[in-house]
Amino acid sequence: MDTQFDTTSPRIITSPLDPWRDVPDSRSNLTKLVTSNAPTVDKITALACFLQLTGQTSQTDQWERLLEIAAIDIGVARMLEPHVDALGILAEAGHDAPDPHSAWGVYAADLPTHRVTVTEDGDQTLLIGEKAWCSLATELSHAIVIADGSDGNRACAVNLRHPRVKPETGGWPSLGLKEIPSGSVTFDRAPATSVGPPNWYLDRSSFAWGGIRVAACWFGGALGMARKAGHLHSRRTGASPMGDMQLGQLDAEIFAVRTVLSQVAGAADGDEEFSRAHAWKLALRVRNTVYRSVQRIQLLSRELAGPAALTGDAAFAKADADLTVYLSQHHGPRDEAALGENLCAESDLDEL
Repeated sequence: MDTQFDTTSPRIITSPLDPWRDVPDSRSNLTKLVTSNAPTVDKITALACFLQLTGQTSQTDQWERLLEIAAIDIGVARMLEPHVDALGILAEAGHDAPDPHSAWGVYAADLPTHRVTVTEDGDQTLLIGEKAWCSLATELSHAIVIADGSDGNRACAVNLRHPRVKPETGGWPSLGLKEIPSGSVTFDRAPATSVGPPNWYLDRSSFAWGGIRVAACWFGGALGMARKAGHLHSRRTGASPMGDMQLGQLDAEIFAVRTVLSQVAGAADGDEEFSRAHAWKLALRVRNTVYRSVQRIQLLSRELAGPAALTGDAAFAKADADLTVYLSQHHGPRDEAALGENLCAESDLDEL
């Protein structure tokens, strides 16, 4: 197998006028890696290597490559996305690149009932408490955990295989993203390494670009469904005006998302220095737009493909279930309200 990804392959984001309907070749090296039965850590590290994803990879390339993975299998994109996030966080904080055979998660969920605090014991940084929604904690090797410190929130790198780190091993009944169990993890004075200064993790402008990276994965999953639905429609015999209409609606919706992502990719990788507030306002606009469009693309794809795809095509049915769960993790109306609040605050400042 070739060890490098073909960087000249069609670009969904940076070339929004190019065709989108081509179904990935099942014999391609990327498809073989995504659909392999390799253990989670091996699959993550192999894909990161093949796709040349490092802590220095441009935002646009991250979004493009994760999008194409999600179009093949949303669950695999959901595995890889936090690893890419962690690589970028470590690089931005000035840390050396981690062992290429390590696979990382980022655990930032903040629930009142599940809190992790960070404390210092001599020259050692220790984590104490329980963190919720820790995806793949029983399988990954490392994670960046956001913990509460006396001086603010702290990002801490931790070895998930340390004996003082205890992931929950209970059931994960979800039908969507069933290969991404997301239980809690207990840290019993687990040793860790601080990554960046206090409050740095949330204050970075790149935190916003990471939010868009997740939205690109949503879109990739919806694009995969749309490709399959379009392929099924093209093979039908006889006229199908309703199907043609749905395909046209899909095309317009997909073009709109591609255009939005293309515009913000230029901003994320451009020369302009964005403040965290400015970048996050862009992220809220993009995430909300992509979220609503992806919901519609998912619905149109189901209607165009018909019940036979949902009941007889395992990959299509899995994509539908995976995407439903993935989208449910979006903050939806709260993010829309946050965007409106930011805009009102700007208006108030303009009047001063």
